[in-house]
Amino acid sequence: MSPRIVQLLRRLEAVGILLASFALAAIVVSHRPWVEHLLADLGPFAMPLAVLVFAIVASAPFSVTDALAIMNGVLFGPVWGSVVNAVGLVLAAVIGYVIALRTSDAFDVKKNVERLPTWARHFQIGSPMFLIVVRIIPGLGGTIATQTAAALRVPIFRQIYTMCAIAIPICTVLAVFGTVASDYLEAHVFEPAQSYAERHHIHIPRRRPHPHPIPSAARGATTVRQ
Repeated sequence: MSPRIVQLLRRLEAVGILLASFALAAIVVSHRPWVEHLLADLGPFAMPLAVLVFAIVASAPFSVTDALAIMNGVLFGPVWGSVVNAVGLVLAAVIGYVIALRTSDAFDVKKNVERLPTWARHFQIGSPMFLIVVRIIPGLGGTIATQTAAALRVPIFRQIYTMCAIAIPICTVLAVFGTVASDYLEAHVFEPAQSYAERHHIHIPRRRPHPHPIPSAARGATTVRQ
């Protein structure tokens, strides 16, 4: 097989992996209510699955995980929701790096770095500070940082900590926000509406409670906060 055909096949493979990643992320995000109900039915298995779902979506190019980070806060509370997000991000950093190693042939580092703002190009390409500051750019930055890290074959540990340095604080805030917003709506919107409906004999289907599985050292099981 000629080198040109081999290169073409590798480029087609890279494009195929990118498209598959986009499709998977789009399916999960677009079916978020279904994912939420599925996790609610799984009990103690909800948290590992939530980590896996978050990791897969977060590892996809140009993916946005804000909705999932908030959802984890709603499902698991601020502490364990943040833990799910953090573990998912570590796995996403590894998965994204491995995928990028296979797709780097279709990624032009020089061309994409030139598209970055001037302030982001002050740092040496591939350096820890470069990979951190580039990730601040919404949407595009994370993908460019991961693809650049893979193209330059930087150590995978650098890929992990530069991604987590930006993403974990943001997702932690989103998890806390999800919990606070959910509790506020429950106390000030849904419960008063239900009480009003009961007083006036209006039927409103009760909301399905969201599980908050929290490991219990004493019982070795999980509890559910409604």
